[in-house]
Amino acid sequence: MGAPLPGVELIPISYLRDERGWLLEVHRASWAPRRMVQTNVSFSQRGVIRGLHYHARGQDDLFTCLTGMARVVVLDRQTGNAFCEDIGEENPVAVYIPGRHAHGFEALTDVIFCYHVTQEYDSTDPDEHTVPWDDPRVRHLWSTDGPILSARDRS
Repeated sequence: MGAPLPGVELIPISYLRDERGWLLEVHRASWAPRRMVQTNVSFSQRGVIRGLHYHARGQDDLFTCLTGMARVVVLDRQTGNAFCEDIGEENPVAVYIPGRHAHGFEALTDVIFCYHVTQEYDSTDPDEHTVPWDDPRVRHLWSTDGPILSARDRS
């Protein structure tokens, strides 16, 4: 849905299917300009928006949707340009996002979502900053007017 922003990369991934099910390769070191050091997996119900978040100290993310479909939204905070891509079973791509861009995703269906990051999370000094999901620069990109949000994303 538009061209990626500077530094944002779409990386094709493939489901290898047979009579047993499927295998999905979700990360290779060669896919990202920086080394990934932590992997997180989340489950989100349809209608959940996680984000928008950015990382002032430069953590980058590599997003993949393992099951279902999710809409990834990325905002270049300097230019105000925005980008989104629906990823998952119907469009198997990973999205590499430099941490300077605000980023998040909406669960278009129930999803299992995987994100690899370039810095380990430090709960005593988190590098998580927020931009409201309904910021006028991105509001039009979401499919819902009434998302399910965390307390942090609501504030």
